[in-house]
Amino acid sequence: MIARISGAGARGILVALLVATPALMLPNVITDSSQITMLVALLAYFLTFVEYNSNYPSIVEFRDAPPFNRLRFASLFATVLVLTMILQDKTDPSAISHALTSIGTITGNAMDFPFSPVRMIVLMLPENSDFALVNSVRISAGMAYLISLVSMAAFLILVRVMNWPARKGAFNVWVNLPLFDPTAGGDVIHRLQRDARINIVLGFLLPFLIPAVVKAAADLIDPITLQNPQTQIWTVAAWAFLPASIIMRGIAMGKIAEMIGEKRRRAYAADADADDQGMQPA
Repeated sequence: MIARISGAGARGILVALLVATPALMLPNVITDSSQITMLVALLAYFLTFVEYNSNYPSIVEFRDAPPFNRLRFASLFATVLVLTMILQDKTDPSAISHALTSIGTITGNAMDFPFSPVRMIVLMLPENSDFALVNSVRISAGMAYLISLVSMAAFLILVRVMNWPARKGAFNVWVNLPLFDPTAGGDVIHRLQRDARINIVLGFLLPFLIPAVVKAAADLIDPITLQNPQTQIWTVAAWAFLPASIIMRGIAMGKIAEMIGEKRRRAYAADADADDQGMQPA
């Protein structure tokens, strides 16, 4: 029990730190914004602590199949931290922030080609945006998308090379997929494969759909302004992280479908061998 409570508390602190990182590192953050950020950080800590301190899962998937959630958290934390340091370089430059800005400039320019995700998020900006804002968004988008690609590649290696999650022993579908009902109807393998394909396709389309939807909605509601550094950080981080997370979920569900199918084939083969042995004459 003590280990579970301490683990849940540590996870809650890390999530709260993730939420508070831009407000803590960026200069000239207004008081009201800091208070709201601290409130959201405390709420994130509470929800994370309650989820991981509970014996039974509620909404967090793959809770007992590390390092799936750890990899996603590390990807999001790295994205937020890198984007914060890049924007911090404008007012409080350092060697690290300047190096990250240089890498982001190269990456953003390389990824900014017609119909690319980076070009789509740049086109999401209002037509009268100044060059400094466009360049800042391009740099942030390039770095965020690069981190998301690296995280997806790392998870794919984890699944295909290191045989996740079978290397950790038995996989409990109910604990790790609390929102998936195996008794809802239809074959479990087919449903998992269908959900895996939907997640992967949606993850590939989201980097293009999100800017298009925001651009289309700008005529009906007030458009999102990325002039504010914190708004830019969270908008670009969500734009890059959510599709990568959905694709990783699709890869994971496809792997689970393969594991269930392999176990089912072994069970059928064992039953067939038992029947053949039972039919042999004495």
